[in-house]
Amino acid sequence: MTGEYMYNGLIKVLKGRVKASEPMSRHTSWRIGGPADYFAEPADPGDLCRALVWARDNGLPVTVIGNGTNLLVSDSGVRGLVLKLGSGLSGIEIEGVVINAGAGAPLPRLANMALQAGLSGFEFLAGIPGTVGGALLMNAGANGCSVGERVLRVETVDYEGHAATFEKNELEFKYRKSCLSRRNLIITGASFEGLFRPGEEIKRKMDDYLNRRRNTQPLEQPNAGSVFKNPPGDSAGRLIESAGCKEMRVGAIQVSPRHANFFVNLGGGTAADVLSLVRAVQSAVEEQCGVKLLLEVQMLGEF
Repeated sequence: MTGEYMYNGLIKVLKGRVKASEPMSRHTSWRIGGPADYFAEPADPGDLCRALVWARDNGLPVTVIGNGTNLLVSDSGVRGLVLKLGSGLSGIEIEGVVINAGAGAPLPRLANMALQAGLSGFEFLAGIPGTVGGALLMNAGANGCSVGERVLRVETVDYEGHAATFEKNELEFKYRKSCLSRRNLIITGASFEGLFRPGEEIKRKMDDYLNRRRNTQPLEQPNAGSVFKNPPGDSAGRLIESAGCKEMRVGAIQVSPRHANFFVNLGGGTAADVLSLVRAVQSAVEEQCGVKLLLEVQMLGEF
């Protein structure tokens, strides 16, 4: 079947936006990535299930992304169908101390709505530029807090389009990983539990976290957040700096002068540049500090 035939078939099936040969650089915070064969943003959970069934029936592999804030996409792009869980699955509703959020809901919006409802426990999310689904998969966190701590239940679909809900006692979250990433499931939404606190107390904590981010991270330049996981009892940024890698550069990708565990795209950087810099930093840290740094960013496509 031709690409045009497949594209026209997908348009007929979905209500959401559909594109062919879509540059993934438009959908990653690093501004890096070659084209996806087919790209779609489901308009709602039903649209997502239709896309999954269509891809199965047409023998296409499926890749699901959120806001692209923790991704390194290959320069050659991604084969098959890329589904972006965005505005179509971004609803947030609050009932008492419970927040129900779609997988595409931005974390800063979740934090702000919790603030408006007088719910604490989500302040640390205010500066994390990701979405609920991605945050749950990798148990995103900051300032000693992680998203898994607040979870009550998670709603999913498998790649056949079958829905399943997991309660808190069926889930396991660890540092920068969750059991959900091993189950080959797509997160569609989740429920979280907050704690009632005075609004001024919540606002003060959020402002402290945001100011700390602004002062210590290169938020004004394209980046993907922390490149490496922190080793137990240590900081990846400290190790990278100790190994003399701060401001190291390959092509247009540089170890940030502000935070050594952030690699910034100075303009026109490629995935190959990032990977070369990753390997150089890993090698230097292992040689100088005796520690093997592990990637926190997720890699998509062929490398």
